[in-house]
Amino acid sequence: MARDEPDGRMKRRDYEAELEKLQVELCHLQQWVQEYGARVIILFEGRDAAGKGGTIKAITEKVSSRVFRVVALPAPSDRERTQLFMQRYMQNFPAGGEIVIFDRSWYNRAGVEYVMGFCSPEEHQRFLSLCPQIEKYIIDGGIILIKLWLEVGMEEQERRFKARIHDPLRQWKLSPMDTESYRRWYEYSRARDMMFAATSTEHAPWRIVRSDDKRRARLNCIAHILERIPYARVKREEVKLPKRSGKGHYDDQESLRGMEFVAERY
Repeated sequence: MARDEPDGRMKRRDYEAELEKLQVELCHLQQWVQEYGARVIILFEGRDAAGKGGTIKAITEKVSSRVFRVVALPAPSDRERTQLFMQRYMQNFPAGGEIVIFDRSWYNRAGVEYVMGFCSPEEHQRFLSLCPQIEKYIIDGGIILIKLWLEVGMEEQERRFKARIHDPLRQWKLSPMDTESYRRWYEYSRARDMMFAATSTEHAPWRIVRSDDKRRARLNCIAHILERIPYARVKREEVKLPKRSGKGHYDDQESLRGMEFVAERY
């Protein structure tokens, strides 16, 4: 791929051309998942401002939300805090013919919960110990599990945070938790490394995506997902539109006369 932007990043037109090809393949993947009742879970984790949301949007832009289902859970309620830790995640697992994308997942316990003190050291260690066993159970149950970590550099994260501060369209993306994660960069690095050491297993390995260049990161993520799922193109019958029924004496536009329409400002 040509590095023809002044800062060495992928040029937009090259990115859009490659993205279109990959999105076509995602549509073929979608049809295969529906045809064979496959179940897929894709986890997106990474530092704040690493580009998870944009990557998920690129994946889901041209496919059905009924097949590619995005789950981004809020902080647990008082009731959920009394449940088994994995319980609220498992109730969002895919049925046959679904791909569930977790925008952050049960690995919150290994990251933000641990660093910010929302769980005890004992709960953190218990999670790291049990997680590989739980994921083995998930995979043995027939679910394809893909775990992706988006890694953004320190300088690029700072640039993105500063851009959000001054952009009214992105200010909502910058929360107090984000600014605290910025301050605790190295605490998050240590938590990340402990997580990788304990949970990157042969049956459920982590894959790291460099995301300083968002465009390349999105393409690399999609290409990896397509490689990890053993799909094939499903032959589908050509759709032919039937003839419309006769309208008789009914005028479906005349019947709208007198209704209130939205003002045509554009």
